[in-house]
Amino acid sequence: MADYDYDLFVIGAGSGGVRAARLTALDGKKVAVAEEYRVGGTCVIRGCVPKKFMVMASEVSHALEIAEGYGWSFDNVKFDWPTFLEAKDVEIARLSGIYAANLGKAGVELVHGRAVLKDAHTVEIVGKDRTITAEKILIATGGRPWKPDEMPGIEHAITSEEAFHLPELPKRILIAGGGYIAVEFAGIFAGLGVETTLIYRGPNILRGFDDDVRAHLAGEIEKRGIKVILGCQHEKIEKTDTGLVNHLENGMKLETDVVMFATGRIPHVKDLGLENAGVELNEAGAIKVDPHSRTTADNIWAIGDVTDRMNLTPVAIREAVAFHQTVYRDNPQHFDYEAVATAVFSQPPVGVVGLSEAEARRSCSNGVDVYVTRFRPMKYAFTGSDERVLMKLVVDADSQRVVGVHIVGPDSPEMIQLAAIAVKAGLTKAQWDATCAVHPTMAEELVTLKEKQSGATSAG
Repeated sequence: MADYDYDLFVIGAGSGGVRAARLTALDGKKVAVAEEYRVGGTCVIRGCVPKKFMVMASEVSHALEIAEGYGWSFDNVKFDWPTFLEAKDVEIARLSGIYAANLGKAGVELVHGRAVLKDAHTVEIVGKDRTITAEKILIATGGRPWKPDEMPGIEHAITSEEAFHLPELPKRILIAGGGYIAVEFAGIFAGLGVETTLIYRGPNILRGFDDDVRAHLAGEIEKRGIKVILGCQHEKIEKTDTGLVNHLENGMKLETDVVMFATGRIPHVKDLGLENAGVELNEAGAIKVDPHSRTTADNIWAIGDVTDRMNLTPVAIREAVAFHQTVYRDNPQHFDYEAVATAVFSQPPVGVVGLSEAEARRSCSNGVDVYVTRFRPMKYAFTGSDERVLMKLVVDADSQRVVGVHIVGPDSPEMIQLAAIAVKAGLTKAQWDATCAVHPTMAEELVTLKEKQSGATSAG
């Protein structure tokens, strides 16, 4: 066997790469991980975690409105952006430090720098005059925001990564996009008092989600003061003395202080040297892998967003565990992507697991039963708010298995985690119905839905 510097070299210290490195090192293997930025990756540094802090900060304004309905009064309420940024950055630094410390405790060497493949067993640390060899290599470099670089004026726009570090809170913002990141940041900025416009080229936001969820959320976020423009996109951005003028395809011109593009993310494969190692990309530009995350190079694997399979942090972690079991424990595993719950931290938030109604109609041969309820949350009883919750169960008409759960409303991310257990276990509608309700809660509606949506059962 060739003599290598390391048994495993990991490129990328995000959630997936860190988990794979730690597990392998704890098995007694010699492991190193290279990170060109900060340990923690997208989720901890420039994604889920700081975004959730921003969501929580922005939700306070809505909570104050509700509180007034319950008799509370407030004087001189204000939000200070620099104070929030400082607190957020301190916490992110703490979390990044924990990730780095855990690597050290497991015996993993942390290499600060950008790693580039020179061949299937060799990486170079750019600018460090260091070349490293490894028996096996794992690529876990994640994704990066995409924006249309050819569009005139695009240099004036930011992405989600810059949104975490704006020197001051804008008075007006336009967000281009209709996915998770776009609707989440629209809620954040609107909640912080920013005049917010969301523009999306498609017919409705959250493409790929259940149509009832998409329509319901679009209406609800407008109630929070967000202006939504659908079926339209930018032609150009023009910088003027007073702001940024957004020239739209429909002829509209909107001036804002900040323009943010949240139009998708792409695998971070640029300048990795993949061609030097025989690692191929698929048609979408992601690293091509088999079900066990092995690339087209026998000794190189890839996990997480760089493979563009299911771009969620917990999925990357589970892919890392499967990689370790397969490669170092002689226990071949691959992650099961069916019935993975997900949440959108919009305002109100969304929780989803399983199939949309349209997907279920295509896959359930004898049709589906659909149960839907819309109601005002008890919390809003004293406020005069007309905000509504949506809950929807999609049931295979033949087996009566609940194959999809869709919730839009307060605490839906918390509810969907537990609902996912039932969906993953294949429980039937009768078993859901046999579960006693917890009263008074919103979640009790999930086990008390009795009336099928009119005309719901039909073959796909």
